Amino acid sequence: MSELLSDSADRPRRIVVGVGGGIAAYKACSIIRSFTESGHHVRVIPTDSALEFVGRATFEALSGNPVQTGVFADVPQVPHVRLGQEADLVVIAPATADLMARAAHGRADDLLTATLLTARCPVVFAPAMHTEMWEHPATVANVATLRERGACVIEPASGRLTGKDTGAGRLPEPDEIVGLATLLLERPDALRRDLVGRKILVSAGGTREPLDPVRFLGNRSSGKQGYAIARLAAQRGAEVTLIAGYTADLADPAALEVIRIRTAGELKEAVDKAAVAAEAVVMAAAVADFRPSTIADSKIKKGADEPDTIPLTRNEDILAGLVRSRRDGDLPNTSVIVGFAAETGDAHGDVLTHARSKLARKGCDLLVVNAVGEGKAFEVDHNDGWLLGADGSETALEYGSKALMASRVLDALVSLLERGGAAHAQNGPAS
Repeated sequence: MSELLSDSADRPRRIVVGVGGGIAAYKACSIIRSFTESGHHVRVIPTDSALEFVGRATFEALSGNPVQTGVFADVPQVPHVRLGQEADLVVIAPATADLMARAAHGRADDLLTATLLTARCPVVFAPAMHTEMWEHPATVANVATLRERGACVIEPASGRLTGKDTGAGRLPEPDEIVGLATLLLERPDALRRDLVGRKILVSAGGTREPLDPVRFLGNRSSGKQGYAIARLAAQRGAEVTLIAGYTADLADPAALEVIRIRTAGELKEAVDKAAVAAEAVVMAAAVADFRPSTIADSKIKKGADEPDTIPLTRNEDILAGLVRSRRDGDLPNTSVIVGFAAETGDAHGDVLTHARSKLARKGCDLLVVNAVGEGKAFEVDHNDGWLLGADGSETALEYGSKALMASRVLDALVSLLERGGAAHAQNGPAS
C-alpha cells in the first residue's frame, strides 16, 4: 500500500487540461474552474476541433493563461516540450475516440498530443463518445494500449448522448473527473486496474425510519464515503452495484448500477438479493438500529393526543446477517465482507475499544472505524480512522480525502480477494 504523499494534494500544482473536439467540451469549463479555484496553475490545451465548441477566450478567462493549439505558437518557450515536462497532472476531458487513437499511436501533430509524449506525470483520459464508438474494437484496443503504458482511462458514464441516443460513452460529471484526478495527486497508483472482473456490492448513505407522514428517525450520514468506495471500485475495473439510501445530493457515480432504498428493511432486502452474486460486500451505509413500532397514518399533533413515548423496535443487524448467510453457505461467491463503524468514546472505553468489540460481534473480515465528532466523519470531505482486520491487524488510516481512504480500504479488500478471502469466514458472528 502506498503511503500518503508528504505534500498535500491541496498544494498548488501545475495541471494541464486537454480538451478534445466533442460536444461535451463545454463541461471542461467546470473542470478548469474547479482546479483554478483550488489554487492550481492551469494551462488549457484544446484541439482545433474543441475550439469549434468552446471559444479560446472562454478557456483563457477561466485559466488565466494563454491558449494555443499548435506547436509553432510561442516557439522560444518550446511549449510542446515544456508544458508536459513541468506538469504535475494532465487531464483530458473530453477524450474523443480520435484523440485517444492519436495518443495511443504516439502522434505529435498538435500541441496537446506533443504534450502527452513529454508528460511523465499522471495522465487521465475522460472518454466521451457515442456507444458504438466506445465499444468499437479499435477504441477498445487504444484504451488498452494507453492503460498498459500507465495512463488512467476512466470508465464513461451511461446516459443521454448527442441527439436522442443514450448509452455508455457519456462524459462523467466534472466533479467526479476532478475528484479522481485529484486523488492521483495524493496517490499516483490509486486507479490501477486490480478489480477487473470482480463483482462488488457497496451500500452508502443513511436510512430513514418513518414515524408519520412528516417525521422520521435518521442520521447524519452524507453517503460520501460509500460513494467514494463505489466510484473507485468501478474505476479500478469492478462490476459494482451501489445500494444508496439518503445522501447529500450526490450525483450517481459513473459505470455502475444504483439501487435506491429508504428504510433499513428495504436496505436488507436489496442487500440480501444483490449479495448472492457479489465477491465482496462493503457495508458503508449508516443503518438505523431502531424504527418506530408503529407508523401513524397522519401527522402526530401536539396537544392532548400527543404520545408520552414512542415505542421502538430493533432493526435486524444486516452486517451480522451477511456473515451468518456466508457461514451457512447462502453466499457461496462472497469471500470478503467489510463493515463500517462510527464510534465515540465513553466511560466504558475509547473508540478503538468499542470498535474491537464490534468487530468480534459482527464477524466481518474488515471493519473501517471512524471517530465521530464535530467536523469528523459525517458531512465532511476528509476523514481518518482505523482499519481493523479479523486476523487481529490494526492499521491507522491517516487524514486525507475520503477518496484516499476509499483507495486504502480497497487495497485491503483486494489483498483478501487475492488470498481467497479470510480464513475465519466459516465462524460467523459471535453470539
